[in-house]
Amino acid sequence: MQKPLRQYCPSVEPRVKTVIAVQHIRRMRGGAQSHLMLCSDHRFYVVKFGNNPQHPRVLVNEMLASRLAEQIGLPVPASVIVEVDARLVERIPDLNVQLIDHNVPCQAGLQFGSEYAVSPLVGQCFDYLPTETLGKVSNVTRFCAMLALDKWTGNVDARQAVFWRENKQRLYTAAFIDQGYCFNGGEWTFPDITLRGVYARNEVYESVCGWPSFVTSLRLIETLEPDIIRSIAQQIPPEWHDSNFTPLGVLVEMLVDRRTMIRPLIEAFRTSVRNPFPKWREN
Repeated sequence: MQKPLRQYCPSVEPRVKTVIAVQHIRRMRGGAQSHLMLCSDHRFYVVKFGNNPQHPRVLVNEMLASRLAEQIGLPVPASVIVEVDARLVERIPDLNVQLIDHNVPCQAGLQFGSEYAVSPLVGQCFDYLPTETLGKVSNVTRFCAMLALDKWTGNVDARQAVFWRENKQRLYTAAFIDQGYCFNGGEWTFPDITLRGVYARNEVYESVCGWPSFVTSLRLIETLEPDIIRSIAQQIPPEWHDSNFTPLGVLVEMLVDRRTMIRPLIEAFRTSVRNPFPKWREN
């Protein structure tokens, strides 16, 4: 019989950092209606709230998928738990969620925070780069590793990335953001849609020459210890999933089983009408 998630082995992962929101900066774009906030550690975080318009579970998805990405060395922003005081929400009229016919205040309490790719005080961050500028992205080859993780976690959104650099730097660095629709958003299922969980532009996959381009990321995922996956899930605040550990436990065990299912999913994308890997060689 499967043990409840909360009864698994003691954490083998460092504890998730918790910070306090101290200042509202601005509203961010996107369906989850996140907000950029300065926090008690003097860092800027994109904060997603539990009463976002998408689903409360996207906070779980963000934490779980981002920390799994960290395990295989992918460039994702640091994940934290952000404590938002109700008095701060009351003081800031813009700290709200915009619904169809009315606005509601953002939820106070523990929320998900993703560190802004580069502090606005020391650099710039872009959602898009022209094709001719992608050659100035220092880690563009990491898009194929992120593809492996997106297929593993069943991301049903397009792969989101930002490109940042500090002032006076010549090269950009890609950071992979917005893991909210991994695990099929609030459904926690794996429909495995071939053209989902991939970046919109084939140019980022130009370096892919065959399975050797994926070998490191696949090995890291396929050999990732199940107790590490469980430990990451254990540290997610219970209020993000209504303190119901059973669905989260089921999701984690599905992830454990899916570690060996990634190659066929990549193969389906490779042979799709999109032809994302024109340099692919079977040998």
